[in-house]
Amino acid sequence: MTKRHVSLPAAAADGVDRFIESVDERLSGPEDTCEVVTDVLVDLFGDREAYEAWQRGEDVSPATRVRLQGYDPCNATLESEYYAEKDEDRFEESKHLQWLWRQFDATPMADNVAFALQFRQMLADHLFDECGDNCRFFKGITFTYGHNISIGDNVVVHDDVHLDDRGKLTVGDRVSISDGVHIYSHDHDLVDQTHVDNYHTIIDDDARVTYDAMVRAGCRVGENAVVGARAMVQGDVPAHHVVVGSPANSVKIKPGWEAVAEPIDDGRLPNRQDDREIDHEIDDEVEIFDEFQRTLSPPDAPSARE
Repeated sequence: MTKRHVSLPAAAADGVDRFIESVDERLSGPEDTCEVVTDVLVDLFGDREAYEAWQRGEDVSPATRVRLQGYDPCNATLESEYYAEKDEDRFEESKHLQWLWRQFDATPMADNVAFALQFRQMLADHLFDECGDNCRFFKGITFTYGHNISIGDNVVVHDDVHLDDRGKLTVGDRVSISDGVHIYSHDHDLVDQTHVDNYHTIIDDDARVTYDAMVRAGCRVGENAVVGARAMVQGDVPAHHVVVGSPANSVKIKPGWEAVAEPIDDGRLPNRQDDREIDHEIDDEVEIFDEFQRTLSPPDAPSARE
């Protein structure tokens, strides 16, 4: 997309650079990540005076106390924290960084694009398994853990995207992911909803996943392919193809790429999910429970009637 260059005034840009560099240095240093996140959020929300008063033991209202406690990620839980198969060691660090990402998005500064894109790029370098250069992460992006995500160079992820890395998610270079997209790496069993299978989901170089589309766990969107708006990808999208619909089918090859693209006779996408399943084990010490408390046995078949 053709864009123009926009920059902050010099004084504002200098302030942004100094702040981001200071947070980056602290996250890279020996300080406890939980303490760094707490400190940064207290300042971002302008609550330093009230926080220090509370730390000195002064009386604060119950609502104020809850707010001040909430800056500390150790005083919060995330949905993914309850998943039985998560890697406890890796999650402890990524939870704190994910909390900073999410709470930053609740500040007014999250709408200052020049500031927010730089701040999230810095956080992604710490949170993701890998993150390339010159990535642009917009507001409202969520992930399961963060540490199972690998992203290449020059990637753009727009508003309100969910990147599920309960399994593993790999995004190549120059990928564009539009607003409202959901990309999954785990599936639930059709009968027993509590049984989860994790997969490796892949979005290859130069692919575009457009507005409100969904990519199912274990699928691959091929190089230079396009997933149309609100499409539901349930198989592998071949390189250079355009897919639309629910379930998504190939409707054409991108103009000019016909000579190198592999055609699909009926437009149906091949399902190779089983090839990308990720084995996982649950620690014997973890207490497993069914939050739905259902009986999953099917009822007896009714007797035949005349």
